[in-house]
Amino acid sequence: MAVASVRARRAPARPGGGSSGAGVLGPERVGEIQRARIVTAMTELVREQGVAAVNVGHVVGRSGVSRRTFYELFRDRDDCLLAAFDHSLERAVAVVIPAYESPGAWEQRIRAGLAALLGFLDEEPAMGGLLVVDALAAERPVLERRAKVVDALIDAVHQGGARPKGLAGSGNGPVNHGAGGRRAAARPPRLVAEGAVGAVLAVIHARLSARDPKPLAGLLNPLIGMIVLPYQGPEAAERELGRQTPKLRRRPTPAAPANPLRELGMRLTYRTVRVLLAIAEHPGASSREVADASGISDQGQMSKLLWRLEHLGLVDTAVRHHGRGEPNAWSLTPKGREVERTIRLQTGT
Repeated sequence: MAVASVRARRAPARPGGGSSGAGVLGPERVGEIQRARIVTAMTELVREQGVAAVNVGHVVGRSGVSRRTFYELFRDRDDCLLAAFDHSLERAVAVVIPAYESPGAWEQRIRAGLAALLGFLDEEPAMGGLLVVDALAAERPVLERRAKVVDALIDAVHQGGARPKGLAGSGNGPVNHGAGGRRAAARPPRLVAEGAVGAVLAVIHARLSARDPKPLAGLLNPLIGMIVLPYQGPEAAERELGRQTPKLRRRPTPAAPANPLRELGMRLTYRTVRVLLAIAEHPGASSREVADASGISDQGQMSKLLWRLEHLGLVDTAVRHHGRGEPNAWSLTPKGREVERTIRLQTGT
């Protein structure tokens, strides 16, 4: 198809008229991408090398951002590690809380929440490792954050763990007698919940530390049995052990990096992203039209940005295919489209 017809179909918007993908991506959104890449790199590196072995140089090398950008976003390595912990926690909470808050009795909700947690740990081993294992080797802010999470888990077990009336005389705890000698439910002390949660976390910690390839979801029944035993007695624990377990999913094996920018050795800048998205929005645009759509008025700078993107294999021009004398007609290469999709996913644009 002729370059002119491509341009006629997808004419780029000029500043002040219409919108483009580049136009909605301000510096703060690029900062979000950079922050996400740094946090992801920190999470992966901590799981691979351990907390003590990871430094800022490792993180900027893995994430593909500059050291200067790192220190614009984080005070130091420990600040970044705390952000990585919080991000992993947010991801886990988004999965576990809705499951735990589903209708049902206490043990049903605990089962649903634990099943969701084990599934998350299987699907996100780096995040799970940071939350359960690696955080223990971190500095005080991360340890304090982790302690609050553990306290919340203990509260969830303790607050709902009153023994049903029918089990009050089973010999597994104190019995309160109300009027007329009728036995009432009794809640064991909070220390029991601490022991149950601690035992569950210890089992998970051991599996994650050993890099056990077996799915953690297979531990659901025995772990639930451990939790309900001191509250509902051995019969209830036996019932939990015999329940049907969710279909086990194989723990994902390491795949190609999700962020293709990492493979490019490329520094992500505000202007680079604007140019890439402008070309994605307006394939076949000339250099001048790309400059207008991306809001970059300096043609010398635009030429350097286009040359760099072309050198990285992200954009291509039809000039050398159609001969000289025509203006450049820029479009994304397959690799460029992959990078563009990643940027949009990370920014929600």
